Amino acid sequence: MSSVLYDSPGPKAKGRNYVYTAVFLVVFALAAWWVLAKMADKDQLTAEKWSPFFTDSQVWTTYLLPGLWETAKAAALALVIALPLGALLGIARLSDHAWIRVPVGAVVEFFRAIPVLLMMVFASALFVQFTTISSDIRPLYAVVTGLVLYNASVIAEIVRAGILSLPRGQTDAAKAIGMRKGQTMTFVLLPQAVTAMLPALVSQLVVIVKDTALGGALLGLPELMTQTRNIPANYGANTIAALTVIAGLYIIVNFALTSLAGWLEGRIRQAKKGSGAVVDIKTVDAGMGGGAA
Repeated sequence: MSSVLYDSPGPKAKGRNYVYTAVFLVVFALAAWWVLAKMADKDQLTAEKWSPFFTDSQVWTTYLLPGLWETAKAAALALVIALPLGALLGIARLSDHAWIRVPVGAVVEFFRAIPVLLMMVFASALFVQFTTISSDIRPLYAVVTGLVLYNASVIAEIVRAGILSLPRGQTDAAKAIGMRKGQTMTFVLLPQAVTAMLPALVSQLVVIVKDTALGGALLGLPELMTQTRNIPANYGANTIAALTVIAGLYIIVNFALTSLAGWLEGRIRQAKKGSGAVVDIKTVDAGMGGGAA
């Protein structure tokens, strides 16, 4: 099948593609063999390194499951706060009033420009200096604060791009029947923009889950990634095995999130609530400069 951007390969091109694929598979197999050989030389493939994850339930009940719970808790708190806050900021960026649109745009761009790890460190320092929050839960507060500030700003851009992706006729039709701007946004634009925004929102949720590891690495939050220090300390320096298992848990969680989002998007499209437009992170980044609807 040919299109404007793609021509169907001919016999020679198909042959080259088969050769490239075979070469890649051979190189990949050699690289995998080299890595496994190096791991075997360092005794990282022995049964004693991996067996605790299959024979000792305490590895899961003491380290992995509590770490996964902390990761899920931090991500869920950040999402619950960042999602409505980001939606409000995104709608405010579309305001007809410059005194609302400009300051909100400055806030969004400011927090988007700062690394989330730096915001976590700042938040932790502020909590130490100006609050009496216990040191046991302070890392959770700092991580959630950093995640909320950064991701609310990104979600604001996702919401703005999702609304702007709708046909202009939607707004004109709402005005024609006498709907106010708030009613148009609530009952016409936002319900249709949800489908367009959903893929980018899920991508941002996956980012939130992974960014919790920053708090564990620097602030001491006992989340999933932190267990790569605790497990090898108690089960014979099995760092590679611990990292592999933890990476598998991250993959399972994020795959479940994307699968749920795909199912939800399909349900919404079947209900004919979407416009057919799709907003991704590239769309959001390309529209950073706009401030008005």
